[in-house]
Amino acid sequence: MPSDLATDLPAPPQPPASRSGSASPVERADDVVNIAAALSTMAQRQPDALALAYPLGSGRGGGTRYQEVSYAELDAMSDAIARGLTELGIGKGVRTALMVKPSVPFFALTFGLFRAGAVPVMIDPGIGTRQLKICLGEAAPEAFIGIPAAHAARALLGWAKGSVQTLVTVGPRWFWGGHRLRDVQARGAALAAEASGPFVADTRRGELAAILFTSGSTGAPKGVCYTHGTFVSQVEQIRAMYDIQPGEIDLPTFPLFALFDPALGMTTIIPDMDARHPAKADPQKILSAIRQYGCTNMFGSPALLETLSRWAAPRGEQIPTIKRVISAGAPVPATVMRRMHKLLGDDAEIVTPYGATESLPVASIGSHEVLTETAAQTDRGAGVCVGRPVPGIALSIIGIDDGPIAAWRDELLVPQGEIGEICVRGPQVTERYHGRDEATKLAKIPHPEGGVVHRMGDVGYLDERGRLWFCGRKKHRVETKYGTMFTVPTEAVFNTHPDVRRSALVGVGPEGAKKPVVIVEIEKLDHRGLPNERDENELASELRALAVQHDHTRNVVVFRFVPALPVDIRHNAKIRREELAVWASTRVA
Repeated sequence: MPSDLATDLPAPPQPPASRSGSASPVERADDVVNIAAALSTMAQRQPDALALAYPLGSGRGGGTRYQEVSYAELDAMSDAIARGLTELGIGKGVRTALMVKPSVPFFALTFGLFRAGAVPVMIDPGIGTRQLKICLGEAAPEAFIGIPAAHAARALLGWAKGSVQTLVTVGPRWFWGGHRLRDVQARGAALAAEASGPFVADTRRGELAAILFTSGSTGAPKGVCYTHGTFVSQVEQIRAMYDIQPGEIDLPTFPLFALFDPALGMTTIIPDMDARHPAKADPQKILSAIRQYGCTNMFGSPALLETLSRWAAPRGEQIPTIKRVISAGAPVPATVMRRMHKLLGDDAEIVTPYGATESLPVASIGSHEVLTETAAQTDRGAGVCVGRPVPGIALSIIGIDDGPIAAWRDELLVPQGEIGEICVRGPQVTERYHGRDEATKLAKIPHPEGGVVHRMGDVGYLDERGRLWFCGRKKHRVETKYGTMFTVPTEAVFNTHPDVRRSALVGVGPEGAKKPVVIVEIEKLDHRGLPNERDENELASELRALAVQHDHTRNVVVFRFVPALPVDIRHNAKIRREELAVWASTRVA
C-alpha cells in the first residue's frame, strides 16, 4: 500500500468541546437513527482509548510500526470529513463509491459518510474490472472517493461515467481533477471549530445507509441495501451474542467486519496483510500484532485460520490474550478448530456466526460444542451444525423452489429434520437489492405482517433441539437419477480421508440425471511433513471404499484431482463449484 495513504490526513483536529448531541442510536426514543452516532458516544465515554492502529511498515527493530488514533481523534476526523463532504454536496442520500484500502482514511471516511447521511457504495475490488464496471453502473454513484489507482481506472475504463459528479482523491490527485481529501477535511475542521457539537445527520431507522455488494461467489455480485436500523441491529446482536465489552482489542482480518469495532467500543488493530488474500497472510505478522497489542478478539476467515494454525501449532506458538476467535464466510473444519485451540488459552473459544451479506447474524455455535458433539455427525454426512438461531430472528425451513414466491404462508414449511431452503426474518434482515428487482423477487418473500422473509440461498434443516444444520448452497445441489445430493454432507465423508485437504461435489450431464463427480484437492504434505505424492488411482479407490459406507454417497464413483480448488475472492474459503462443474464436464464422459 502506498505510504501516502496512511499520512494523507492532516493532524487530527481537537474534538468538539460539547458532546451533548451524540446520543447512542439505540438510546433514542424516536425514529432518528444514525449508525455513526455510536462512534461519538464511544468517543465521549473513552476519548483517550486507542480506536485504531494501522501498520506503516517495518520499524528499526524489525517489528511493525503503527499509526495510532484515539477515539476522540477518529471521532473528530470523521466529524470534519462529514462537514467537508456535506459542503461539497455529498450529503443525505448521495450514493458515493468508496474505493479506499483498509487504512485510517478508510475508517474516517466511512464514518464521515454515515454522519453526513450519504450512502457509501462498497465493492470488492478483487471481482475484476469488468464486474466492477457493471456494479458501479448499477449503483450509479453520484460521488466517487478513491485512491489514485481507483480514480485512474475509473477515468480510463469509464466506471460510473454517466452518474458521478463529484470526485475526492485520497492521496495525490493526478489528471482527473476534483478535490483532495486533506483539503475537504481541513475545510470541515474549520467548520467544526465554529460549531457547538458533533455533526450527525438526522437519518431515519429505515433510511438507506449503505450499498454493500456481495462477493459474487455463486453468481453476479448484487448490491445489498442496508438501512441505519439494519446496522444498529447487527451491532447490538453481535455485542449481545459474544458479550463484547468496550475496551476489548480486536484483530479483524476482514475490513468490513472491522467497521463494527468503533460502534462496539473495541480497539481495531489492522494486520499487516493483503485483505484480498487472507489465505496468504503471513502468520508471523498476525501473531506479532496480537502480541504487541494484547488482542482479545480476532476475526478471520476459515482460510486465514487454516494458514495461521498450520504454521503456528507445530511450532508451539501461543496467543493466550485471545479469548474469542470469530470466523465466518464458510464452515470452519473441525481439524482447523483443533489446531487453533492449540494456540489459545483453555477458556478461549472459536465461534462461527452463520449469515450472509443480506442477513447477519442468523445463528451461531462455539467450537466446544462442535468438537465434543457435532463434528462427528458432520463427518458422517449430517451437514455442518451452525448453531441455534440468534434471539429476535425467525428461522424457517421451506420446500426447495428455484422460482419466486409471491407471499409467505405456513404451507411452505417442511417437517423438522427435512432438508429445505433456509429462510429468515428479523431486524437485521435486509429487504432489497439495489437496481435488481428480479433478484429481489427471487430472494425476498413478502410477509403478511409486514417486511420480508429472506431466502438465504442455502439448504439445511433444524434438528430436534432447534439447531440449524447447513447442507450447502441451493444452486449447488446435484439432481441425479438416484435423487438429490447436497454438497456439504457429501464432501464431508471424503474430507475425512487424511490425504484429502478438501473436496467439491459437482454434477455432469443432463438436468435431473446428472452424474455426481467429486473433485479433490490432495493434502500437500503427508503425516511426516513431506510432499504428498499419492497415486491418484489408488486414492480414488480408497475414496470409493469410503463412499459405499454411507447411503448418501454410495453412488459417487467418479473422482478427479486438482492442485487447488478455486475459491471466492472475499474469504478465500467458498469453493467456486460453478467453475469446477464446467471443468469437469470436459473431463468426465
